[in-house]
Amino acid sequence: MDNMSRVERIVATLPEAVRIDVAEWGDHPTFRVRGKNFVFADDRAENLTVKLSKDEAEAVVATDPAAAPAGYGLGRHGWVALTVPADADDERWTQVEEWIRTSYSLVAPKALARRAESPTT
Repeated sequence: MDNMSRVERIVATLPEAVRIDVAEWGDHPTFRVRGKNFVFADDRAENLTVKLSKDEAEAVVATDPAAAPAGYGLGRHGWVALTVPADADDERWTQVEEWIRTSYSLVAPKALARRAESPTT
């Protein structure tokens, strides 16, 4: 399964999350909830940007050589740019999924974030 398919599968589990391709950014996809971005991606999802708490973002950037503060001043607000190679292992994808879910929970309205944390079965 390619990176974009993996990201889309993760996002599909999040309430009201949608993919929007932005023409002004070369049709690069973003993933949004109620109009707010929680993941920025390149067309192959090998470069992702997610929002984390400032403390977690600092820790990830300090310990993960494939992570850096996001550009355009977003890094100071907890946005982290991640490189996810096409051959990333399951352990890396477990981390990426956690970060996508965290980003969603920080951006989504509280009621939706709660639904994502404890989905109905």
